[in-house]
Amino acid sequence: MRFLFLIIPVVIISACTGDNVKPVVADAPAEGEIPAHESWNSKIIFSNDGVLKAILYADHLRKFDEKRVTLLDGVKIDFYDNNKKTTTLTSLRGKVDDRTMDMFAYDSVFAVNDSGTTLKTSELMWRNSDRKILTDKFVSIKSKDEIIEGYGFLSDQQMTNYVIFKITYSATLNNRE
Repeated sequence: MRFLFLIIPVVIISACTGDNVKPVVADAPAEGEIPAHESWNSKIIFSNDGVLKAILYADHLRKFDEKRVTLLDGVKIDFYDNNKKTTTLTSLRGKVDDRTMDMFAYDSVFAVNDSGTTLKTSELMWRNSDRKILTDKFVSIKSKDEIIEGYGFLSDQQMTNYVIFKITYSATLNNRE
């Protein structure tokens, strides 16, 4: 019995002297700011006085309040004129400046308008104030009549009136029917 009284305190004391286990704590994101809002399969509607201007779709959206920017992955934006869809733009990544509502598209940017004119580039900007699409990067435009390639591009959002500033290639297509 005495032996039992000696063993129990030794077991209790040895159990209390073990190393403390510290919980694993996740590091803060490298970017610093954590998104205020985050969503998947999102849809943002741009309108002016109730008139539909554009609808932006994103696979993944992260909104940062301090930076006043929204980062996008898997981007598609439909542009409208008089409630008619005129142009569709897609890219792998994008960004919206929440102050100006300007939209930037990056990585594999592709746009097509309702008449079949296509635009390919690595990045571009849609300027909300005047509804213009622009870039200083290399662009390739293909319409039913021509192919034009070059650096620098400015267009209306319908891609019907556009300018390529430094043309590197131009060809007229032979439309045989």
